[in-house]
Amino acid sequence: MREDELAQLLLPEVMEEIGRSSDEDPAAFALRNSGRTDIPVRAIAEQIACRKKASKKLPQLSTRAMLYTSRALEQASAERVAAYRATQMSGQRAIDLSGGLGIDSCFLAGAFSHIDFVERDPLLCRLAAHTMQVLERKNVSIHCGEAFAVLDSIPSGTLDWIFVDPDRREAGRRRVGLSESSPDVVSGHRKLIGKAPRVCIKASPALELSGLKSELPSLSSIIVVSLDRQCRESMLMLLEGTAEEKEPERKAVCLHSSGVGEYEVSGREGVERRIATEAGPFFFEPDPAIIKAGLSAEVAEEFGLDFLNHSVDYLTGSPAAEGFPGRAFRLVAVTPYKPKLFRRFLKEHQISGASIQRRDFPLSPEELRRLYRLKESSSRFLFFSRNAAGEPTVFFCLSRLRPEAGEAP
Repeated sequence: MREDELAQLLLPEVMEEIGRSSDEDPAAFALRNSGRTDIPVRAIAEQIACRKKASKKLPQLSTRAMLYTSRALEQASAERVAAYRATQMSGQRAIDLSGGLGIDSCFLAGAFSHIDFVERDPLLCRLAAHTMQVLERKNVSIHCGEAFAVLDSIPSGTLDWIFVDPDRREAGRRRVGLSESSPDVVSGHRKLIGKAPRVCIKASPALELSGLKSELPSLSSIIVVSLDRQCRESMLMLLEGTAEEKEPERKAVCLHSSGVGEYEVSGREGVERRIATEAGPFFFEPDPAIIKAGLSAEVAEEFGLDFLNHSVDYLTGSPAAEGFPGRAFRLVAVTPYKPKLFRRFLKEHQISGASIQRRDFPLSPEELRRLYRLKESSSRFLFFSRNAAGEPTVFFCLSRLRPEAGEAP
């Protein structure tokens, strides 16, 4: 989207055209309207495409007359995650140093008396101003400029929270490290904690959590968040006065788009990793947020489960683990992994297709599928891992607790 296109898109008749055409294929719309000069055809086609994506990522907000750029929509927080994050912060005034589309500021506006929205892209600032008007967020001020420059202009002692989602892309490349992102929250750590007593940094789900304390001395806690069993982010919570030698607390939060079934677990001292003497009758894989946060032992203890080995977060136990935060399977059979033995195992159990999962196993799913000519399956699973003795092992599972009629066990 260009600046001149935004001016056209904001015209009432053009907004009406977007609304009327929102169910149409963007390419078909562009082809059908090629040659027209009374409306910005390319820009409308882009908005139609963005609205289709936004309906999944922002199911409630996207029903309003919002406008998007493709890149900003891709980088925006999912609505459910932004809503949860806003519950972890409150006060009189907060600043969002990485405004983007303004999704995070929209939700933070409900937790604070005033929000300062900061974005260096003038086009996104105009989009955000439109969004705040459409959503009636009257307590949000728009600042167009560099994050730390705007932060410097705000008097010390006036902010309760700082929220920042560092841009992890540069020249089309995605970066993970905090110091490689913009703004650099590692070198700017003292500035952040000097301006507000509490800071929330949205970090990549791929960020390695160990060793963060050396980069962020004020790091008090880490909250790993998943949505529909997909790890979305790690919230790094800084607290003024946190001792540098104190390790951050860890918490995992498992969210669902429906808003039903939220699960939360925090780290506790003295939780042991119990290893099962034998596998069965059920196989469990914790939610990715739990695994990422290193809290599988806490979940295993809560649900009365044991680990299958010392290195991987696969669990086993009885079907009494109702409400388990993750995936549950009926464990059908277990076999040591040796090529000839495994080929015989596949034949005996009539396995021609399976979903292949692996952890701490030398071969990739692609290599295994090619070696054994296995098709995909949505009901049969082969988990390649290790047994309690550390030996390569395969666990054959079904996604249902009971096989359907005619299905081989």
